[in-house]
Amino acid sequence: MAEETNGVANFHEAEEESQAQEDIWKCICGFTEMAVVKCAIELGISDFLENHQEPITLNQLSSALGCSASNNYLYRIMRFLINRGIFKEVFIGHGEMGYVQTPVSRLLRRDGQNSMAALVLLESSPVMLAPWHYLSARILEKENTATFSAAHGKNVWEYAKTNPEHSKLINDALACHARVTVRVIIDNCAEIFKGIESLVDVGGGNGTTLGMLVKAFPWISGINFDLPHVVSVAPHCHGVVHVEGDMFDSVPNAQAAFLMVVNCCNLQIRKLSMYFHPERIASLFFDSTAPRTPRPNTNPPNSAFEDWEFSLSLSSPATLSPHLYPQSDWSN
Repeated sequence: MAEETNGVANFHEAEEESQAQEDIWKCICGFTEMAVVKCAIELGISDFLENHQEPITLNQLSSALGCSASNNYLYRIMRFLINRGIFKEVFIGHGEMGYVQTPVSRLLRRDGQNSMAALVLLESSPVMLAPWHYLSARILEKENTATFSAAHGKNVWEYAKTNPEHSKLINDALACHARVTVRVIIDNCAEIFKGIESLVDVGGGNGTTLGMLVKAFPWISGINFDLPHVVSVAPHCHGVVHVEGDMFDSVPNAQAAFLMVVNCCNLQIRKLSMYFHPERIASLFFDSTAPRTPRPNTNPPNSAFEDWEFSLSLSSPATLSPHLYPQSDWSN
């Protein structure tokens, strides 16, 4: 009996050890999924499949992308993405299989209405990956220095000012994010904007957010306010004026201010409040990373949203709030 008990114990111990090794291998290869998805976006695979609206064979896809027929890397990339449920493979007859879109792959289109491609390209860029290598040093530091600053010698906004390519990645990603989140605001919070004739979007990037709000609420005159290097390349938008400046020096006058808040301490909010009429100002602080209702069998729940918020905190600690605050509340 003792030998049998020991045998069962040894079996379970071996199983646990095997599972532990498997889990470590997942950590070792954890970067692979992001890298392969980034590859698919850069190659434009989702855009090509969407434009054809029918299953595409490997040879057709290779020809369209200009790949060598003898190069099997594309096959391996597609096999990986199919395994992850990002693309799908269907039988098209004559012994051939074809690739088709899925709801996930449609989010990787460059020009898709709800595309998340720009967010993937930003977060997978070498610039944004570098801070992850400073986590241990960040924990051991006595000073509260963001890991981005530790990696690059300046904060993310100062870095973007002198690196136009990275600035564009940021602006495209924020615009991509706005197209999803602002639609939720328009559909569910329309009453907030009633009676507001002028609205300044503080840190509004290329004006995507304000452009959507002005289109939905045409009685509003919009002021898109951001740093000079950002608004200098912002596209023209009907009903929106682009104004350059620093939100911590001064903010254009308007009846209301819109802030998509990632990091805004009380002191900063008080400083902003000085530039508006005390009885008419309101500011919408929108929590863009609030966890959604978890789907069945999601394990762990909301992990993607927690990872995204943690990613944001590498640049600066995230403080988020989804409410409308009158200016009288800002000074409390």
